[in-house]
Amino acid sequence: MYIGVDYYPEHWPENMIEEDIQGIKELGSNMVRIGEFAWHLMEPKEGHYDFSFFDSVINKLKKQNIDVMFGTPTATFPAWLAKQHPSILSKDENGAVRAFGGRRQYCFNSPLYRKYSAQITEQLVKHYCSEEAIVAWQVDNEFGHEGSDMCYCEQCHKEFQQFLERKYKDINELNEKYGTIFWGQTYNEFTEVPMPVKTITTHSPSLKLDWARFRSFSLNRYAHEQTAIVKKYKGDHQLLTTNVSGGFFDKWFDHEENLEVMDFVSYDNYPVWGGQTEPITPAHIALGHDFNRGLLHKNFWIVEELMGAQGHDVIGYLPRPNQAKMWSYQAFAHGCTNMLYFRWRGMTRGAEQYCYGVVGHDNHYGRRYKEVQSLFSEIVHYEHVLESDIKSDVAVLYDYENIWSWRFQQQSEGFDFTQELLRGYTPFYKLNTPIDVIPASRDFSSYKVLVVPALQIIDEELGKRFTEFTENGGVIIFTFRTGIKDKQNNIHFKQTLPGYVKEITGIEIHEVEALSSTQKAAIKGKGPYEGEESSASVWRDIITPVTAEVLYEYDDPFYNQAAVTKNQFGRGTVYYVGCGIEEQTFEKIALDIVKQQHIEHRESEDGIEVYPRKLGEKSYYFLMNHTSEVKVFKDIVLQPYESRVVENIQP
Repeated sequence: MYIGVDYYPEHWPENMIEEDIQGIKELGSNMVRIGEFAWHLMEPKEGHYDFSFFDSVINKLKKQNIDVMFGTPTATFPAWLAKQHPSILSKDENGAVRAFGGRRQYCFNSPLYRKYSAQITEQLVKHYCSEEAIVAWQVDNEFGHEGSDMCYCEQCHKEFQQFLERKYKDINELNEKYGTIFWGQTYNEFTEVPMPVKTITTHSPSLKLDWARFRSFSLNRYAHEQTAIVKKYKGDHQLLTTNVSGGFFDKWFDHEENLEVMDFVSYDNYPVWGGQTEPITPAHIALGHDFNRGLLHKNFWIVEELMGAQGHDVIGYLPRPNQAKMWSYQAFAHGCTNMLYFRWRGMTRGAEQYCYGVVGHDNHYGRRYKEVQSLFSEIVHYEHVLESDIKSDVAVLYDYENIWSWRFQQQSEGFDFTQELLRGYTPFYKLNTPIDVIPASRDFSSYKVLVVPALQIIDEELGKRFTEFTENGGVIIFTFRTGIKDKQNNIHFKQTLPGYVKEITGIEIHEVEALSSTQKAAIKGKGPYEGEESSASVWRDIITPVTAEVLYEYDDPFYNQAAVTKNQFGRGTVYYVGCGIEEQTFEKIALDIVKQQHIEHRESEDGIEVYPRKLGEKSYYFLMNHTSEVKVFKDIVLQPYESRVVENIQP
């Protein structure tokens, strides 16, 4: 397995390289990641390529048997290129040019940027195609991060119109699909179609969803062009990846499509970032790993793992002793096979001065260094376990077009898609059962349980797949606003909600209500949950049961109808959660489901994660204490933020 750090030797005096490499080696590393921000160093003037600096660094690394992941440098282009060709710079929604000086300021639809990117990538990969020390290439860096997936320049506008013309062929077809008769928005030709920049009121939802599809097309076309170049010139021993940044449900591109041409997925794991007073929840961190494992449906790498406090301008939470190490164990538990920490040493100049590394600015090999060193020395003994496949009975589904639809029309001020996905994910996470997080387009027939949060876009084909899954004995949990729209982002006409899944849910919905971010709606249990009281937030679907059993209803003098239902259909069961129910209420439903479906799970105290891995007939369990307190699980004492692997746990 590969373990190591992200190393930027160009940031420091050359006479420190030997010292750095020695320290990296003593850390227990056998890999570094280099080069992804060094375009100017490689091409200081147009057409003048110079890789001598990295030749020297790689030769020094080889002497210590340290392998290399090399990043193509297209995320940060040189100043001479911006000066010579300002059209490569992207524009924001107000038409303002994103000036040279940050990173990823380029427009994906700039023919010139695509040309210059292709040239530097080709020259770099050809130069190192025979270098045995380089075992992996990383294409670009964190595609779409920090808003770089959105551009409103003239090049994008023209490409968007051409994108629409290829899709619809006839402008009358677009007019019909969009419903441009509304507000007199009918177009005579594709060159009249605007970008969805700011206007009075808002643009057509259909136009905006096509714009999101176009943004995804633009980014992924560029990514795939770069990937094709690397594949053409790389050595047979060299693999290919790109690194996924956090906040992936807030991006404007389809990640599955982005990664489908790669050999493996890489992820940048930051449970905290500047300004956060505490980390995201353990379930939210785990979700990130399960999402990345789901992109290619196989185990993944982490190429940026946090160790110190992080931030650009505002510094966030400092991980407590052994907490960052515990996050690393959690990543390995959920399918990470190789890990690099960000970064070797904190930089003293530039925009990331406050991104603290394994080694401090004072060059002190302190607590963080020793923590990484201990992790590396321990985890190598479980390489065979980390390579094993993860089998999940539960899958959480998402669809990027659905997410984009929600982003354009939030409907409730309290709605956030990631939080709604977590609402369904967390109860099963707390039961310590493996979960896959996968696109709804994926074959899901092998799972026992599907969690389908806020999937408002469901067409007839997907509805049939859900019906077949249920008929064959599967369990589905739908949540509010399911099935209200078609793929044009238009509401289904003459269909009783929830649309194409109405029959399997056994319900009808004729009334709905959005709740503000401060509103709560009381609900009370029925049947097996009789006597229980809870509340709902974000949304209320006012449900009329047809064949479904009522599990919770609204405690409301006017709308005392069903809030949560359960319906038997074929050999399966469909739950419909018509509101944002509280975590404890969802946990009770999840526990009943895993017991009924005979899904392996382990109940544990809040804050204790127990993740199973199987290798042949042998079982291993990753134990993580996510709390600042001493905890006990099955007579195993876990110190604050302690993590370990055990081979046997009593039922």
